[in-house]
Amino acid sequence: MAAIGLEPNAAAPPQGDAAIGASAQRKAAIRLLPIISIGYGLAYMDRINISFASLRMNSDLHFSATVYGLGAGLFFIGYALCEVPSNLLLLRFGPKRWLARIMFTWGLLAAAMMFVRTPWQFYGVRLLLGMAEAGFFPGVLYYLMLWFPARMRARAVSRFYIALPLSSVVMGAVAGWLMGLQGTLGLAGWQWLFLVEGLPAALFSFIFLWILPDGPMQAAWLTADERMWLKRQIDADSSQAHLGHEAGVLQALLSPKVWMIGTYFLCALTANYAYYFSAPAILQEATGWTVTNVGFLIAGFGVAGAAGMLLNGAHSDRSGERTFHCVVPCILMGAGYLTASYARTPWLIVTTLGISFVAFMSMQGPALAVPTQFLAGRAAAAGIAAMNTITMFSGFIGPYWMGVTKDATGSYWLGLRGLIVPSVGAALVMFLLTRNLARTYAKARLVALADGPA
Repeated sequence: MAAIGLEPNAAAPPQGDAAIGASAQRKAAIRLLPIISIGYGLAYMDRINISFASLRMNSDLHFSATVYGLGAGLFFIGYALCEVPSNLLLLRFGPKRWLARIMFTWGLLAAAMMFVRTPWQFYGVRLLLGMAEAGFFPGVLYYLMLWFPARMRARAVSRFYIALPLSSVVMGAVAGWLMGLQGTLGLAGWQWLFLVEGLPAALFSFIFLWILPDGPMQAAWLTADERMWLKRQIDADSSQAHLGHEAGVLQALLSPKVWMIGTYFLCALTANYAYYFSAPAILQEATGWTVTNVGFLIAGFGVAGAAGMLLNGAHSDRSGERTFHCVVPCILMGAGYLTASYARTPWLIVTTLGISFVAFMSMQGPALAVPTQFLAGRAAAAGIAAMNTITMFSGFIGPYWMGVTKDATGSYWLGLRGLIVPSVGAALVMFLLTRNLARTYAKARLVALADGPA
């Protein structure tokens, strides 16, 4: 089938145009996705590494589970407050400059976590860290929309977002060793963890600034034909978007579809963050293993999650189906948390929590391809940022929920049990949203047929 958006009288034959398109996509994937993946992996590691640090930091600084949960969650409040302004500034200054700025400031603040001593210092640095990182993920998602046609975005998103589970592999593999540096040069193990995992982001920001072009038209490694092919593809997708270039920022921010996809991720990520910020403690309590062995277990979860993400994203693109590629993993995720909360044998707890983690990771590519179906241009920058603003409150709700229930009951089981609610809620919202989109596109096709040539 000829690529979407080609002019009927194009000079190149269809097979030539297809070859140009394949070459452009291959070059973009090879040159951009690994760099973006490393950047996002560093971001996720720096926001979540307090889950390992807490195993000793909390006792060293006399933090309760509630103090820890509140501090962990404040990152996401700062992130949410600055999300939309950050993405609009990305349009003003260009993707590579703004993404590099984000990486540099969050890397320094992530390393500065080593200096906290009191709950209020903990709260303040976590809040500032969230403000510094705000806009990175929606900025990257918007950036990918400039390079990959809609029909390929689940795979493209999966290939960069694979950094999320793989960052768990890296963090799990090195956390035990870094925590084991206790006392070296007068620093606690958790201080070494923040220092060694924070500074690489600040340094990697210069790679972003050096390598990333602002868009296809600035990519010297694409031929003129490849740049024009990408432009036609992206323009064709934009013309079919529900909220495209003609839509204003306010219209995107108030769109019910944006709020629905934001609510989906709010529910799904509430469940994941609630578990993940307490995962080392939960798994250590269930197994009795050392910090190092728990780290390797979480690393194993990360490998399985990466495989699930790639396979489900690729299958969703091939089939063109998004709904059940998101709904089924949500149900599996909730069932895993519920089963683990009642299980008392270590192998069953580990297995069900592993299934929940893999299910969460596998839904990411198909789910993140959904907003790019109805958003384009400036509306996409604002709409994706608004979606992520709604989503980011999950990082406050989830850890705080687990901290409060842990202090109230003395265990994590009630907290895990409650995660069935947001998991099922996410499945329901995605089902309703995709049905709504299907009806919208069906009506648009009927109107196009009615307005077609007589």
